[in-house]
Amino acid sequence: MQALEYPFDSQYIIKKKKSLKRELLSRDVKYVEKKIAVLGGSTTHDIIAVLELFLLNAGIRPSFYESEYAKYWEDVMFDNPELTEFAPDLIYIHTSNRNLYHLPQLSETAEEIDRNLSDEFARFHSLWEKIEQTYHCPVIQNNFEFPGYRLLGNLEASDVHGSVNYINRLNAMFAEYADTHKDFFLQDIQYLSACYGLDRWADAHYWHMYKYALAVDAIPTLSYNLSNIMKSIFGKNKKAFALDLDNTLWGGIIGDDGVENIEIGPETPMGQVFAEFQTYIKKHKDLGVILNVCSKNEQENALAGLNHPDSILKPDDFILIKANWDPKSKNLVETAGQLDLLPESFVFVDDNPAEREIIRSQVPGVMVPEIGSVEDYIRVLDHAGYFEVTALSADDAKRNEMYKQNVKRMELAQSVGDYGEYLRSLEMKGTIEGFIPMYLERIAQLTNKSNQFNLTTHRYTRAEIEEIADSNDYIDLYGKLEDKFGDNGVVSVVIGRKDNEILHMDLWIMSCRVLKRDMEFAMMDALVKKANEAGIKTIRGYYYPTAKNKMVEDFYGRMGFHKTAEDAEQNTTWEFEVTDSYRVQNHYIKVNEK
Repeated sequence: MQALEYPFDSQYIIKKKKSLKRELLSRDVKYVEKKIAVLGGSTTHDIIAVLELFLLNAGIRPSFYESEYAKYWEDVMFDNPELTEFAPDLIYIHTSNRNLYHLPQLSETAEEIDRNLSDEFARFHSLWEKIEQTYHCPVIQNNFEFPGYRLLGNLEASDVHGSVNYINRLNAMFAEYADTHKDFFLQDIQYLSACYGLDRWADAHYWHMYKYALAVDAIPTLSYNLSNIMKSIFGKNKKAFALDLDNTLWGGIIGDDGVENIEIGPETPMGQVFAEFQTYIKKHKDLGVILNVCSKNEQENALAGLNHPDSILKPDDFILIKANWDPKSKNLVETAGQLDLLPESFVFVDDNPAEREIIRSQVPGVMVPEIGSVEDYIRVLDHAGYFEVTALSADDAKRNEMYKQNVKRMELAQSVGDYGEYLRSLEMKGTIEGFIPMYLERIAQLTNKSNQFNLTTHRYTRAEIEEIADSNDYIDLYGKLEDKFGDNGVVSVVIGRKDNEILHMDLWIMSCRVLKRDMEFAMMDALVKKANEAGIKTIRGYYYPTAKNKMVEDFYGRMGFHKTAEDAEQNTTWEFEVTDSYRVQNHYIKVNEK
């Protein structure tokens, strides 16, 4: 919904939140259902109402538990039965500097202030540890915005008696905890309030009248940023850019002006702005964001522009460069298909408002930001949070290279007539084994990112994956695949829950970039072997259809299962009898099993 995409009109959202919710719920969308507990140190009702809009817009339908006013600590530490029964999938702790017990006083010694700081942190630390022990779910915690005034002026930042100094130190302690604890995420309201304008954000009127820790008009800004963290946790991030060239990556129209006259680089002010934007885009490769060109241009001109000596982005930085005179909507859909991604995985960046509108209307689900003038490009894309990072794995930095290797594989497939011959020519090697610490982050990440090849659509946090890995109640497997073009990393995950002689398949996922390469058969072979060793007689598989996973509706049938049940919503149950006469189905991957 355009009204809920960044940049948005906060006052419009607040005024129209009920009608916007009705419109969102009227869409033909199969939502991901999530239970979110909001534990507030101040009034949170409108934050929840606006947060719900942004989550619905992302395909997540939340139900909420809301603590009583300022009871965020008591609800957890004293085991509120209502919160326990709610069993949240995620807990958000909405605190602000209004909830700090003791800001420094000029009469206090440095030792007293240090002791108060330690006590302040310990109070939150005990809260987080209790949540981890009791609820085993992700936590989003605000850090603290700066105080509304500086009694010591600029000395506030350096003197131990300064509230600014105290808050900076406490925020650093929060950050250190977040860095060492998985499934714990900071919402950086110090940064948000600075961007918004601290004087407007911390308008004292809203605190004294309504006990809001921020101005009402700032609520959409906070809620949108909060929804970005939640979307990332629940696997709703975007994955790729589709980028225009003329007046987007450089100034001018290369076909008219010539490569020597486009604006890029240090020679002109506008050239510097475009170079800064290219630098910003290029940094996304290290996050695993896939870069592609989608431009109405001659291919020769596009390459010439990217090879300009002052261009930060070079042709090799992109997976696919589609520069032609076809409609951009066609090129974007084709790009998605060649990369085995859904079009809705893309963010389309184009300076032309007409092209943006065409993509919105013809390729639903693609994010199409209103990027404004070139000076605004970075701010708009950055604040929009399309690629919000909640965890980084080694595979992220290698993702662009992995997709490049896939393009080479496709070229090879087109040059070889027999598909079996093509698979043999890849010289594939696989590793399939139970979960190990080295890959737990990637395994959790994959469960939250895989949409098309996900039979049950279950999502797992890092903590839940660790519990499964440590439990004897599960058969868990991850699969890595490499070939002569490179290493694809961890591409498949299987989780089966033991129930006497039955194994219930809670999860079976695979990255679409290794489809039709026998990896699913290799995983099946390993699963049957592990089931046999564990005394399992029957493997029971489940398929729950979504708008995205239709490609695997008959997956279990192809693996040799037989269908035993189907309900009105086309949820199906399948069974496979484990016997010693099982025949290996993978013929092209040399598997190292552990």
